[in-house]
Amino acid sequence: MSEASRKIRVAISIGDYNGIGIEVILKTLHEKEITELFTPVIFGSTKLLSYQKDRLKFDKINFQGIQDPSQIVDGKINVVNLWKDQIDVQFGKVTKEAGTHAFESLKAATESVENGFTDVLVTAPINKDNIQSDEFNFPGHTEYLAETWKGRALMFLVSEKLKVGLVSQHVPIKDVAKQITNKSVYYKIQQIHKSLIEDYAIEKPKIAVLGLNPHAGDNGLLGAEEKEIIIPVIKSCIEKNQLIFGPYPADSFFTPKNLDAFDAVLAMYHDQGLVAFKTISFDEGVNYTAGLKYVRTSPDHGVAYDIAGKGIANEESFKEAIYTAIELYKNRAEYKELTKNVLQHIPLKLEKGDNKE
Repeated sequence: MSEASRKIRVAISIGDYNGIGIEVILKTLHEKEITELFTPVIFGSTKLLSYQKDRLKFDKINFQGIQDPSQIVDGKINVVNLWKDQIDVQFGKVTKEAGTHAFESLKAATESVENGFTDVLVTAPINKDNIQSDEFNFPGHTEYLAETWKGRALMFLVSEKLKVGLVSQHVPIKDVAKQITNKSVYYKIQQIHKSLIEDYAIEKPKIAVLGLNPHAGDNGLLGAEEKEIIIPVIKSCIEKNQLIFGPYPADSFFTPKNLDAFDAVLAMYHDQGLVAFKTISFDEGVNYTAGLKYVRTSPDHGVAYDIAGKGIANEESFKEAIYTAIELYKNRAEYKELTKNVLQHIPLKLEKGDNKE
């Protein structure tokens, strides 16, 4: 089967198997027609997947066990067997073994995309503590993928209703202000702008920028970051003919009117953006790691140890993560096709004595 004719292959890492990751994966893949849309490739083991499948009584799911991504069978639910031993699943418990296997799954899935065996990466939730090791010394997926795929990643939370990017990501509140610089704010605006054009086919994106301080600084009374950093950056973007607006006070921004007026929002720190996003888009929100060479998405929830193993986890966010990854992959391909023959601007060679500006 040629590259052009085969279905999109979705690499899936299992996350922490003591949480709800495998449950939401299986619930998503339980739909009969799912393999008509794409080819799932799960990185784990058939023993582990079969154990959870039996608990959920998903008799209709059949796995295509393979030993290497080069053996992927299109139209089947492929499981790459990374280990052969029986796994001791302890739902709701934090174990080092689960963290070790979560990283092995993530690493193999990531490499399969990089090596062209799969097309996009969708990750189930990890525990950011028990996954830590000499190889994984990162606050989360986003930073790991930025390092592995050699890019500057944007944590971009997306849904039909709202898209939110973050300047600072997984950092303590006491360190947030240090990361709000002219360079960091400007770069994140440009990443969002680029993603909206290339990934979402929005020709002229409108982006709202939130302030860092209460009331967006209240004209310097409650902090100087808005006047000294954020406003000058917004002005420089406007000079580039970009539709960038703000800074807006975060506590009053997320209204239906504002959500309809803008294509995306840039928040200064994690909870400033995610509290609103998860409130508005819970169960359908997706975490998209924009700004990298390859597409990676994940559900917008964590391991949920409190409900693990009970069969009550909601798979909608994971399902949306897969559909979003496929959509982004197609949009990127279409954008690349539309722009590949566009003549690039070639600066004229200046003759001696010509003005340089």
